[in-house]
Amino acid sequence: MHRTAQRGLAIASTIALLIAAAGCSGDDGGSSSGGASVPGVTDTEIVVGTHMPLTGPASAGYSKIAPATKAYFDYVNANGGVHGRKITYKIMDDGYNPANTQQVVRQLVLQDKVFAVLNGLGTPTHTGVLDFLKTNRVPDLFVASGSRSWDQPDKYPGTFGFNPDYTVEGKILANYVKANHAGQKVCFLGQDDDFGRDSLVGVEKVLGAGGVAVKQTYVTSNTNVAPQIGAFKAAGCQVVVLATVPGFTALSVGTAARLGFKPQWLVSNVGGDHPTLAKQLGEAAPLLEGMVGANYLPMQNDTANPWIQLFTKINKEHNGDAPFDGNTVYGMSVGYLFVQVLLAAGKDLTREKVLTAVQKGGFQGPGLAPLRFSDKDHSGYGGQRLTRVSGGAQSYFGPTYETDEEDGPVAEFSTAPVAPPANGVPTVS
Repeated sequence: MHRTAQRGLAIASTIALLIAAAGCSGDDGGSSSGGASVPGVTDTEIVVGTHMPLTGPASAGYSKIAPATKAYFDYVNANGGVHGRKITYKIMDDGYNPANTQQVVRQLVLQDKVFAVLNGLGTPTHTGVLDFLKTNRVPDLFVASGSRSWDQPDKYPGTFGFNPDYTVEGKILANYVKANHAGQKVCFLGQDDDFGRDSLVGVEKVLGAGGVAVKQTYVTSNTNVAPQIGAFKAAGCQVVVLATVPGFTALSVGTAARLGFKPQWLVSNVGGDHPTLAKQLGEAAPLLEGMVGANYLPMQNDTANPWIQLFTKINKEHNGDAPFDGNTVYGMSVGYLFVQVLLAAGKDLTREKVLTAVQKGGFQGPGLAPLRFSDKDHSGYGGQRLTRVSGGAQSYFGPTYETDEEDGPVAEFSTAPVAPPANGVPTVS
């Protein structure tokens, strides 16, 4: 069995044990309409690719993202495609293993000749292919991570983020702590890479360098977080901020229950999707009650939201009516934005025109916060709204906030999201 698949199984088995304990306690290229050869583009097709953890320690929830994006593309294809071209999406499993990521991305670029890499997932995984994609002049669009590494337009002009960066998110979560848990002991658990480090930077920008009493990290190859959670309990932590992928959010909550430790949890948007966590925890899902998180896309259970109505319809028609959660919404939102960008780039499609279209910005979609794309900002969404689990359901509360990576204020953002187009397919603006 592959090592990362073993890790995924280890997480699942560890969570099962915690639940029990808690209960006791293509071709060489193609051509644009102008005739110039463009990799991945023909008169009838656009081929793009991605790397995703379909197996391994980050597969819980995340394995649903790319199929949802593909479902949106299939929906667009069924409605005539983009400038007459159908989108083909090649999804490669990297198991959340950086070595695998490099291998599958090389295959996508050198063998499959993709036009672009779209929504490659993971901070430790995608970091290792930035230089390769730059050298090969492959558009690296809407990375599925909030690392600040994607927002380096001078160093990586072809790379753009999608998620709010983790420092922005850390500031927004810490702003809630400052307003609602003043004087309480705050602790932090983060992934041992830029995900955890960038999140902690944001938290400390608001709470101060001494505002976090105990700081712990984890690595995805070790599914035992008892030492970290035990340290929080011993220190008397009252609030714990988690910069964790879903499997490790569930592990942390389950381990805390086994140890009789009940802090207020605040969780990063990438590890806080309630349906995903509830599935991981099973009978112990009530342990998630009161968990505060953050998000920037429509809530999956908001059936009155027109975007959720659209994505639910597409999920039924083109995604086998798979269980619908925040990862589904995320994947389809990425697909919608990519189609907007392709339309803006024009029928005579080139890699340069796509990058110019993204930098021009002005895109609006399901997001609650603004997209910040410009020639100087490649970071993606610029804010979030807080969520809370209550009565077994996750819902928004309070206003949407936006802020920057530096020392700017956490301010309310009041512009409402736009409604989707009548047929669910964007048009050229």
